[in-house]
Amino acid sequence: MASTSPREVRERRTLRRSRFGCRNCKLRKLKCDEGKPHCKRCSSFGVLCNFMSNIPDLQPNAADTGRRPLVVRGKAELQPPVASAVWTSDESTFYQLNAKCQDFITRYLGRSLITPDDPNMIQVNRNLLRLAFAYPFLMHASLAVALTYDRHLDSSLGCRRSLEECYHWSQSAALLNRRLREPIEAKDKDPIWGTAAALAVLTFSSPDACTPEESWPLKSSDHSDLDWLRMSRGKMSLWHIVNPLRPDSLFRVMAATFAHMHSPLPERGIDGIPRALAAMCLLKASSTAKNNPYFYAAHAVSQILDLPDSEVTTGQTQLFMRSIHGAFEDLLRKRDPVALLLLYLWYRKS
Repeated sequence: MASTSPREVRERRTLRRSRFGCRNCKLRKLKCDEGKPHCKRCSSFGVLCNFMSNIPDLQPNAADTGRRPLVVRGKAELQPPVASAVWTSDESTFYQLNAKCQDFITRYLGRSLITPDDPNMIQVNRNLLRLAFAYPFLMHASLAVALTYDRHLDSSLGCRRSLEECYHWSQSAALLNRRLREPIEAKDKDPIWGTAAALAVLTFSSPDACTPEESWPLKSSDHSDLDWLRMSRGKMSLWHIVNPLRPDSLFRVMAATFAHMHSPLPERGIDGIPRALAAMCLLKASSTAKNNPYFYAAHAVSQILDLPDSEVTTGQTQLFMRSIHGAFEDLLRKRDPVALLLLYLWYRKS
């Protein structure tokens, strides 16, 4: 048996893993085998195992991907210059975009392929593209959305989130969380709002499932149920901090959309609700939000039911999101059939 020096023993003790496993496995909701020097889950997924605090979450293995790590041992070091190098960086973090990232960020923000017919969104996206090079958390969020959308368009890429999607999503969330602990200046407000909006879109549009049976409400309950609702509320909690309607905000061009999002719903009755839907929800002329938990949700979804899909706007769809609270949210979490029907009617139009 080979001898082991006291120094080697000490080093091994400092690297000893917790029985609770690495952070990557926790993020991916997997049981970690706690293998050394990396667990099998991280090795097969192509990321650096990160029980140690100096390795970021879901950091791609440079040997597997050909991409250099974002941060090495907690200290950012400039990489050697390469041809056509493009960077996003701020005072504490940087990231070099490879050719694929450059193409995606240009296609999805620069050319606005996702919303080609909305001049306001074209303007917003192009301004966000400019800001993304100075705010890595916004760049990572934008790349995650672009990769998710590309996977949606190309069925050959599979239904599971890719390593790249997970990486950019995780980095964006971690960097934004760190940034929100610091004082927020006026110039930071638009990038923060844009990133929060992108993360909300990701949570809603990219469930980690391939079949209906793997998705809520058919799957067994766990803490991730309705994550998209929590993320949307988290985004809206930033509203008064960043104020997207302030005079110098790039989002001010969306004032009409924001106004629609916050427009009042009826206080009484069933005007505008299809008769069959009103009957299903037990709504009548005397119904209010106080005596019927479906009241606001039914009114909100009825505003978009008969519209052509191409005419349904973000502001209109957000009215329903506002109605998910209190007794109606409780019914939704309990998988009440009527609440699920309203959610389905809204989802298919959104």
